[in-house]
Amino acid sequence: MENILGIDIGGTSIVGGRIEGDIIVEQITVDTCAQEGGDKTLNILKELIRQLKTTDTRAIGIGVPSVVDREKGIVYNVQNIKNWDEVHLKSLLEAEFELPVHIDNDANCFAYGEKIYGKGKEFQNFVGITLGTGVGGGIIQDNHLLFDSNCGSGEFGEIPYLDSILEEYCGSRFFTRTAGRSGYEIALKAREGDRDSIAIYSQYGKHISMLVKVILLILDPQAIIFGGSISKSFDLFKDSMYENLKDFPYPKSVAKIQILTSDLHNIGILGAGALCV
Repeated sequence: MENILGIDIGGTSIVGGRIEGDIIVEQITVDTCAQEGGDKTLNILKELIRQLKTTDTRAIGIGVPSVVDREKGIVYNVQNIKNWDEVHLKSLLEAEFELPVHIDNDANCFAYGEKIYGKGKEFQNFVGITLGTGVGGGIIQDNHLLFDSNCGSGEFGEIPYLDSILEEYCGSRFFTRTAGRSGYEIALKAREGDRDSIAIYSQYGKHISMLVKVILLILDPQAIIFGGSISKSFDLFKDSMYENLKDFPYPKSVAKIQILTSDLHNIGILGAGALCV
């Protein structure tokens, strides 16, 4: 059966999968060897592709945590992989495997994966936001990824906020800085009824409301879809988020916006694979 490969390159691991239809039929995870980087990481990636590729593979999609020249497939300044400052990934892999290769930022892949495989199917215009160590964003306009100049739109986490940037208050560092524990640990305590933990997530919801306000003012989409590890605790900060949206100057926008969470598993693979669709 005809298939595509979806590969999510991270600073710690590379996760790849072979997708038939909308099902991941095989999945492989390998160490990125980020501290060695350079050709070492590239060779690991190639070997993973060799293991997943079949004679029926028609294209390869790759998500990377960096800025990408989409047309040329050049990856720039991957912060967590040594010596990946300018990697001509598309041309290297197409020469090696004689297949079309599509590359984009991992947050864009998340948003497009939601559009092709997830809750984004029903929206023409929405924003996908990953809430984890960082806060990444992808923008879907008229059913397609927003085609920007440098693959950098949607990075709402970099917007100045309070004494830092939004990412410091909407990503995982908010919890370690505030309580010295992970968001997951605090969520477990909150669900047991611990008042301090509940209060921390209430405060987190206030910061998330600012992120939502920024998105509404800049793009006014039909929906925002949250993904990433922290989104699994949406029930703990949802009420606080909406409470702190009450002062938004355009209440009709708040009433209409749908704020959802992804229920896709292996979205890194599916999102990268979606680039091939």
